[in-house]
Amino acid sequence: MFELTGYHALLAVLGVAVILAYWLPRFFSGREPAASALLIGLGALLFNWAPEARTALDPLTSPHGWEIASELCLIFGLFGVGLRIDRLANLQRWLPTLRLLIFAMPLTILGVAVLGREVAGMTLGGALLLGAVLAPTDPVLASDVQVGPPTEGGEHPVRFTLTTEAGLNDGLAFPFVHLALAVAATGLITGGVVTEWLWRDVAYRIVVGAACGIAIGWLLSQTLFRFPRENALAKTQSGVFALAGVLVCYGATELAEGYGFIAAFIAGLTLRRVESTHEFHIRLHDFSETIEHALTAMLLIAFGAVMPGLLTHLDWVSAVIGLGLIFVLRPAIGWVSLHATLLRGRRRMIVAAYGVRGIGSIYYMAYAGSHTDFKNEAELWAIVAFTILVSTVVHGFTAAIAVEKATGRSAAEDPAG
Repeated sequence: MFELTGYHALLAVLGVAVILAYWLPRFFSGREPAASALLIGLGALLFNWAPEARTALDPLTSPHGWEIASELCLIFGLFGVGLRIDRLANLQRWLPTLRLLIFAMPLTILGVAVLGREVAGMTLGGALLLGAVLAPTDPVLASDVQVGPPTEGGEHPVRFTLTTEAGLNDGLAFPFVHLALAVAATGLITGGVVTEWLWRDVAYRIVVGAACGIAIGWLLSQTLFRFPRENALAKTQSGVFALAGVLVCYGATELAEGYGFIAAFIAGLTLRRVESTHEFHIRLHDFSETIEHALTAMLLIAFGAVMPGLLTHLDWVSAVIGLGLIFVLRPAIGWVSLHATLLRGRRRMIVAAYGVRGIGSIYYMAYAGSHTDFKNEAELWAIVAFTILVSTVVHGFTAAIAVEKATGRSAAEDPAG
């Protein structure tokens, strides 16, 4: 007897959605498609027939699954981004990145938090969480504006800045998420809360994350390229090492109470410094990117499936917060933060404006939902979902064109400076 199961239908729908998201745009443009928005849209469309699946996937009631799935996407994405950087260059080249991390991200968190508190009437903890969730740019969905794969060169300052910012700010947003959780638990910001936050969530966890990334990245490089020298692992051409390496790095760092996202990026960066021109780095990057793309595609389809339900909690005030972040706050704060750097004119505007929101925001929102209850949780998810949807559409369909006009046809063809 033939048996139809919801599970097999789900697999078929997922496959159809991924194929359509990458195939349909080829009828309209020779450019590689910005598939993120299409994956979300197709998820919403194709899951119309399965309301029970939408209920099961609802992040308001089942945040832990979203936390795990988005976490895996991010750690593979961050490790791959670290591998992409061909040369570390000098402080002047890193100055735009440092300014975005030190000034733009905290100011963006503050700006969104003020909007959430004063305009939307959220609790202090909820407003802080919203700022922390929406502040980091995405290393997974922003590949169109990043530097090319390992050894390709052509690391234009615009692409270099967008790549390194996305590589670091997911981990650096975590202290603010922890602060929001602490404020939500106490209801206010006290001296004790701030003191504990500064030494534990800011100082200790960032230092441990960076140290673990350097140490484990170096150990992985020695295992790959140096010992045994005459029969090194790099000769096997097995990209599965990327999977094992990033899992070791992330897991060990989290066990030490450090930030695994910082460690994953720095491990890739450190690993790349050893035998930096070796072709095995390309295989590691490609394997990591393949896993990341597969996980991301399924996650975005599922996000599209729950999007209609989440947006029922959206009102015009909440929509203004998301639109204000994308079109006003991030561009304005980014522009000011990039003062006195090598970036000028159009290049400065592109770096300021193209901060894609995506998987990182999903992770932090799910992480917070798994660890505490927020009074405004449904509204928070609605704002995050709306902001990601707008970002994937606006940034996804314009970023590649804008960056190409400012820097060259592709990452590989960009001049080095």
